[in-house]
Amino acid sequence: MSACGAVAVIASDPVIEREHKLSLLLDLGALLAQEVDLDTLLGTIGARIASALRAERATVWLVDAASGGLRARVADLPELREIHLPPGQGIAGWVAETGRTANLSDASKHPRHFGGVDRETGFITRTLLSVPVRDGGRATRGVLQVLNKHEGAFTRDDEAFLQTLAGQVALAFDRTTLRAGEGTARGVNVRGVFNHIVGSSAPMRRVYEQITRAAGVDATVLLGGETGSGKGLFARAIHANGRRSEGPFVTVDCTTLPDALVESELFGHERGSFTGADRRVPGKVETADGGTLFLDEAGELPMPLQAKLLRFLQERTFERVGGRSTLRADVRVIAATHRDLASLVASGRFRQDLYYRLRVLEITVPSLRERGGDEIVTLAEHFLDVYTRRHGRGLMRLSRDALASLRAHPWPGNVRELEHAVERAVVLCAGDTIAPEHLGLRATPDISTPPASSTGADLADGVHLPLGLSLDEVERRYVEATLRALGDNQSQAARSLGVGRNTLRRKAPRRA
Repeated sequence: MSACGAVAVIASDPVIEREHKLSLLLDLGALLAQEVDLDTLLGTIGARIASALRAERATVWLVDAASGGLRARVADLPELREIHLPPGQGIAGWVAETGRTANLSDASKHPRHFGGVDRETGFITRTLLSVPVRDGGRATRGVLQVLNKHEGAFTRDDEAFLQTLAGQVALAFDRTTLRAGEGTARGVNVRGVFNHIVGSSAPMRRVYEQITRAAGVDATVLLGGETGSGKGLFARAIHANGRRSEGPFVTVDCTTLPDALVESELFGHERGSFTGADRRVPGKVETADGGTLFLDEAGELPMPLQAKLLRFLQERTFERVGGRSTLRADVRVIAATHRDLASLVASGRFRQDLYYRLRVLEITVPSLRERGGDEIVTLAEHFLDVYTRRHGRGLMRLSRDALASLRAHPWPGNVRELEHAVERAVVLCAGDTIAPEHLGLRATPDISTPPASSTGADLADGVHLPLGLSLDEVERRYVEATLRALGDNQSQAARSLGVGRNTLRRKAPRRA
């Protein structure tokens, strides 16, 4: 990580310059909506700023809420991976400290000029324009800085444009993990490596490393982990940070379609191929050509379709339902499942050859429990900020007892369950302090062996799981115990377990 984005010289044409500036303002929202890693995201913004202002380099500095110093996270200098400035150091530090704009025709003459970065990189700063990035409450979150305009000094128009852009960047930060925390007077808290993915615990850092490696190649990826742990977000992060990022990202939810329609959903169908097929319809594989196909809950694929998916993975060829022509599609496949595919292979319910084809790169997303209590609180505060804004509530906080209940809850539904709990609390809490009862966290069935005196029947407040049960039987008993604990309310049970109602019915068909 380093500080600047370099661009080629652009002809001094006022019309072209205005078009570049307008394009950047229009594109900023789309840039910030991507699930890319933050270095790449801010690097792209820096390069676009430099291009729009016909400057040699641009820097997006972040004010670190913890230290008050500045961090340059935009990557383009091979000489430095990251640049830190103590509070107030350099012209950027002065801008962050005072909230004033600096437009200098000779940066070396400014009393706060810091030449350390130039000395390390061999770059010579001549002209400089630097503006604060401030939110609606006028708190400074960062600094935008451009260096060395190709034709003389930066103009008043450049200054006005960069100030406008800084306001847009501040608004855009609210849609990323760079959002400022509750009560943060200045600066931002960097909550994770990837935009829109919150978490900095050791288990998450390991996954970030794996995701980064996976994004750099085009191999098939199998994402494992419990339901609700965020596998879909990581699939998008792999796509957004890889060479196919400009192509489509197409999702197939393998749990929501009847077996008879899954093949048509994947590969499409020809007119007349079945009752109601009144026209040719391309499948998700064709739609994803040039991009990524995400198979969510791939462990639910019916056996007949597994063979056809295997052929596609091997040859990248397929036929539409009812068709005779062999078609090709250039698609990267990412699959996700909460199931133990190795156990399904052993029981004959999942093809071994398909299993090996899917797990070329295997990444396990940690459960919320594994990520630890501190991360649970960080995520809860993140969702609190999201939903107070969405529902038009003022400043709200989690009480000490609410934080304790969040830490103590087992989170069978993982991040999805936590998000729903926080949104519920925001809606139901009449005041500004969320108490445990607003979160609606119910006691979940205990998975435990019975006491020595037990006869082996299901426990009144839990479920008996003796050793030797198959994984499917364990899931069935757990789902039935959850339904029993919630008075057979399928909607509540599905939310508690972080699954859809169709999945719930398959897990416990006799009760659901």
